[in-house]
Amino acid sequence: MRTDFDPAAMSRNEFYKLLTATVVPRPIAWVSTTSAHGTHNLAPHSFFTIASVAPPVVQFSSVGRKDTLHNVEATGQFVVNFAPEGLFEQINDTGTDFPHGVSEFEAAGIATEPSLRVKPPRVAASPVALECELHSTLRIGDGTVVFGRVVHAAVSEDVLVDGHPEISRLKPLSRLGKDEWAAVSGVREISRIRHADWRGPAGDR
Repeated sequence: MRTDFDPAAMSRNEFYKLLTATVVPRPIAWVSTTSAHGTHNLAPHSFFTIASVAPPVVQFSSVGRKDTLHNVEATGQFVVNFAPEGLFEQINDTGTDFPHGVSEFEAAGIATEPSLRVKPPRVAASPVALECELHSTLRIGDGTVVFGRVVHAAVSEDVLVDGHPEISRLKPLSRLGKDEWAAVSGVREISRIRHADWRGPAGDR
């Protein structure tokens, strides 16, 4: 048996809660921006993924018109800071609806470091920073998808093993439904099967 949900018969918030509880886990783009007046902003966005590899483009969605979106549109730059488990409380703090013009870096006591290619600062304690220049935006309903071309990536040596980011050292956070968050556990590995090596469905082997 299944329970049917009709988005046309539900409120926006009711279906939002259903979507965010079922599209899980969601990686977090901890986005830093700088306003046209020089105020640094920092906010988590959990509608986030890779859009393209060549050129390297990442995307996140702003639901509603928040400071992050205004700043990106004004300056054309932003940084996606990796959201690690150890910064759980600080990441949540930056999701607070501070008044316009308040810097989350200052309000939450988060240290910055200069970026190499863009004006918005990085989160000093974040192990990975993707410095981005705005590629384009796409308005869909009450959300705006922001596409950013990655012009520089800075990765802490502490999370690298043989020059590659190691999941056990990155310890990423993800968002679930309601007020739930998750850390990575029980990592499994499996190689993709070439057609030449195909031996039938997994259940029949």
